[in-house]
Amino acid sequence: MRSATRLYHVPLSPFCRKVRLTLAEKKIEVELLEERYWERSQSFLMRNPAAKVPVLRFDGRTLSESQAICEYLDETNPIPALLPKGVFDRYETRRLCAWFDDKFHQEVTSKLLYERVNKKIMGQGYPDSGNVKSGAQRIKYHLDYMTWLLDQRRWIAGDAMTLADFAAAAHLSCLDYISDVDWTRWPVVKDWYAKIKSRPAFRPLLADQVPGFPPPQHYTDLDF
Repeated sequence: MRSATRLYHVPLSPFCRKVRLTLAEKKIEVELLEERYWERSQSFLMRNPAAKVPVLRFDGRTLSESQAICEYLDETNPIPALLPKGVFDRYETRRLCAWFDDKFHQEVTSKLLYERVNKKIMGQGYPDSGNVKSGAQRIKYHLDYMTWLLDQRRWIAGDAMTLADFAAAAHLSCLDYISDVDWTRWPVVKDWYAKIKSRPAFRPLLADQVPGFPPPQHYTDLDF
């Protein structure tokens, strides 16, 4: 008998959202447990000494690091496949996952979401206006790059939906929650996001509510 699957997460973490999308796409039921990881509780440090979310309890194992978790889930539950069969296609998927989880995160997500939301939740003061301005500028570069990719492909990494789409959508959904994406300027990206936003796997994300930070009206609208 499979032991209970639990995900220790925070709602507006793009890394947690990427894992949630993967679990939902694989139709794996999961119990969500919000974890105030910044408080570094002893019980959580025992699950992950790095004191980071997500942490997944799955099949009796405790798993950490979002990309490693997602690839583990894809290998152990191969239908539907989220990593392509071709060697180059797998490379491209992993490259773009790293792009969003590293470069996009450092240049955009951490400058907008973390400054505007995380600092308040963690009691770390007020947003740094310089960081917010930098994030607002850099997101334009990244959305231009996504437009260039999607002009050549059906999905971010190729002709099939992959983990790269989940990585990108996880970050953008968090920023969309705080109205930091001007969809009107990037219609190609908007069409892609509408397509992935309409998937059943995305519905639990759209139901998230963060106290003190209500989402904009268009956030849950599939025809935004």
